[in-house]
Amino acid sequence: MDIGRAFAIGVALNTAFVVVEAAFGLVAHSLALLADAAHNLSDVLGLLLAWGAASLARRPPSERFTYGLRSSTIMAAVANAVLLLVACGGIAWEATSRFGNPVPPSGALMIWVSLAGVVVNGATALLFVRERKRDLNARGAYLHMVADAAVSLGVVVAGAAIVLTGRQWVDPVVSLVIVAVIVLGTWGLLRDSLRLSMAAVPGGVELAAVRTYMVGLPGVAEVHDLHIWAMSTTETALTAHLVMPRGHPGDAFLNALCRELDSRFGIHHTTVQIEMGDTTDACELAPDHRV
Repeated sequence: MDIGRAFAIGVALNTAFVVVEAAFGLVAHSLALLADAAHNLSDVLGLLLAWGAASLARRPPSERFTYGLRSSTIMAAVANAVLLLVACGGIAWEATSRFGNPVPPSGALMIWVSLAGVVVNGATALLFVRERKRDLNARGAYLHMVADAAVSLGVVVAGAAIVLTGRQWVDPVVSLVIVAVIVLGTWGLLRDSLRLSMAAVPGGVELAAVRTYMVGLPGVAEVHDLHIWAMSTTETALTAHLVMPRGHPGDAFLNALCRELDSRFGIHHTTVQIEMGDTTDACELAPDHRV
């Protein structure tokens, strides 16, 4: 399925469910349902951010943005993670206050509404299964939906416990468990997206392995000024200087190098500068600490 269509369906399903869950949460006086609805609302906003960024990433380069707007997908991933953590803070604050001022929730309503949440979130997660391994935005959407399904299942258990035991404190406790699940699931997304926003080498790419491969190419005496970074959540770029004393190897060599870097390391955009290694006019960027 096209990623844009997946986002559209996911937004529609979750928006409808947020409205239903929030309404029943108010009727049932259930903080767990309201907490889950708030989380789902943040997921809707996150899906909208990711969807918008995915659309921007398809725009062609311009004179101002020579790489296009691909990096907007990284910014969306950061915003998505931050949004979730802010929502967690609000849920945790309300949950702790309810220990001192409990509101009797309706366990039966909690069960039925949360069962619907398991279905909606599970179905949405399936939309991003195929893309989750190669796109950080899709991975974020997938993880959020899987976590939501698990959280909704937890609310079902809480509703059952309230029906069977009448213990009201189960509702805020489950809310805090929801917060813990969200934070744990979001932390990795925040870490990875922040790294990409700072031009770190993307996960899954080993700079040392890339250097070793390039140094081992015929005619290459040295590799320096090697940089690998993410152009977007799905595209990786590389620039490097190759010292080749015998001179430029020709376009066939460069084309083969680009194809190999793509197939071996998932590097999609390679730019290489060929140098002769003249000691009288050495490259100023040769030391690794120079950028």
